Amino acid sequence: MKVLLTGAHFTPAVAVAEELKKYPNVKLVYVGRKTTLEGDKTTSIESKVLPSLGVRFIPIITGRLQREFTIYTIPSLLKIPIGILQALYIILRERPDLVLSFGGYVAVPLVFSAWLFSIPILVHEQTLVSGLANKISGWFADKIALSFAQKGKFGGRYMVTGNPLREMIKNTADVGQQRFSKEYEIFALARKEKLPVVLITGGNQGSHTINRVVLDCLNQLTKTACVIHVTGENKFKDFERMKVLGKFEGRYLVKRWIGKEYGVVLSKVDLVVSRAGINTLTELAYIGKGALVIPIPYLYADEQNKNAEFFASIGLVKILPQSKLSPDTMQSNIKICLNDLNHFKKGAENAKKIFVVDAAKRLALETLLLAKNLERVG
Repeated sequence: MKVLLTGAHFTPAVAVAEELKKYPNVKLVYVGRKTTLEGDKTTSIESKVLPSLGVRFIPIITGRLQREFTIYTIPSLLKIPIGILQALYIILRERPDLVLSFGGYVAVPLVFSAWLFSIPILVHEQTLVSGLANKISGWFADKIALSFAQKGKFGGRYMVTGNPLREMIKNTADVGQQRFSKEYEIFALARKEKLPVVLITGGNQGSHTINRVVLDCLNQLTKTACVIHVTGENKFKDFERMKVLGKFEGRYLVKRWIGKEYGVVLSKVDLVVSRAGINTLTELAYIGKGALVIPIPYLYADEQNKNAEFFASIGLVKILPQSKLSPDTMQSNIKICLNDLNHFKKGAENAKKIFVVDAAKRLALETLLLAKNLERVG
């Protein structure tokens, strides 16, 4: 059978793809964006990583409805019918047995096209509040899988599967080759100098806002901690700008992203500074790592602030609003968090109570069941 995966939420898609690949008769195709953001020609991480996992990647050009008028608004609207035509062609050519959507505007035309041809559709909702794209896709879905139990969404089309985790997150055992990585050098130096290690990241796409602040406070920050900084790839060329700093006094390591060793790195750092995307927070909850989070303030339904508030209520994160973000506030809040790591340990225990460990397996099985081909796989 053939499963067509689509959407903008990359990490749970990878987790489910890893699980589905365990069934030899299942073929996987991923339809997604070729670039990271509108107006940015940087190649998306999914178009690079998925082919390396044996998943065929097909790019699609489509637009989205924007809440504010920008120079991209009209071009984006014009791309919507192009995306629908592309999606129709992809569905007719690939003839999938099921479409599994992980949200985002890129998934909507695929979901709509699959519905036109009566192809089963499963939509996975990662967040505590549904985004606009998932609300639209939900109209056409046969089943909707939730990461968290939500009021009014039980039975019928809804099921709670949890939020899938990539294997690299679940496998945090240190292995031999880690000894020779740049990250290992940072951890070795931290142990030698008895310093904490802080991981700063803006998620898969990176955050130019966070990167700029890091640049301005790095001199002071590296006096009290070792820093691993993941810039992501973007049109602002933050990685190139930060790379010229080298390993700042031996206590700073900058990378575009971290590969298969990410779970090991995440388990070893003392504190994470990040956005408040639900996939990032889910990974932190699983590993039990405290974080200082800076939610994106302009998303639909204030998604990241609601994510952050939920995880702050169980004690796993401290919130620094972007409106108050500056080199001084970042540095002072990191210091507060490092001085209260025991608080985050308690939060990690609370997080275990709401976490579904086998979410990827659950969602993979629901995918196969919905396609009504479970007897033909395995």
